[in-house]
Amino acid sequence: MKRLAVVALPVLALLASCAADLMPTAQEGAQVYADNCTACHGYRGEGSARLVGGQSAPDLTRIAARNGGTFPRAQVMSQIDGYGHGKVSREIMPEFGLLLQGDSVPVEVDGVMTPTPRPLAALMVWLESIQQG
Repeated sequence: MKRLAVVALPVLALLASCAADLMPTAQEGAQVYADNCTACHGYRGEGSARLVGGQSAPDLTRIAARNGGTFPRAQVMSQIDGYGHGKVSREIMPEFGLLLQGDSVPVEVDGVMTPTPRPLAALMVWLESIQQG
């Protein structure tokens, strides 16, 4: 029994160190969304607020539908962290890159595992989970 405990401790330590690399859950992303996005996009992501210039915040539940049924992970994460500017001004879509820093997790983007700040990955997972046909 003593030998089992000696072997189990390193295995448990290895599993604990890998836990940080696990993809975040949609629930974790829902909290990031609630903290940063509801003012413009509403609590369910359906868009609600009138923005600068009279535009409305887009419906985030239809991102995949607007992209041929595929959720564009790279495009969504670029828009959130600020790399997507050009199409949307900063007055309309704030840059959240600094708010979404943290430990990185591997995220599959266009077939490539990409190190991504955990809060950004969590938000992307939640957005992907709320997509409607």
